Amino acid sequence: QVQLVESGGGLAQPGGSLRLSCTSSGFTFSNAFMNWYRQAPGKESDLVAAITVTGDTNYADSLKGRFTISRDNGKSTVFLQMNSLKLEDTAEYYCNTYMWPFNYWGQGTQVTVSS
Repeated sequence: QVQLVESGGGLAQPGGSLRLSCTSSGFTFSNAFMNWYRQAPGKESDLVAAITVTGDTNYADSLKGRFTISRDNGKSTVFLQMNSLKLEDTAEYYCNTYMWPFNYWGQGTQVTVSS
């Protein structure tokens, strides 16, 4: 049974940092592409960052330079380091992986950026 469990969300001030974690189980993590998505209130879900099995990364253009995705295959965990947080980064953040034919999601972790 595939499980994705996010943690690390919370309240941060503008300009602050948070580090999200997503711990996985039920599949061979080292063989999986992993993604972070976010969904702000009243908006559609957007891809934040992605990391391949070899560690190559991809980011939403608006987030390059502020967010960093990484993975620890030994811990079956993917991370999202978020720096220089802005008010508009407030959203529910979800960990995701796609293994044909299913798309798997975590339960989400809330990030709120507020002064």
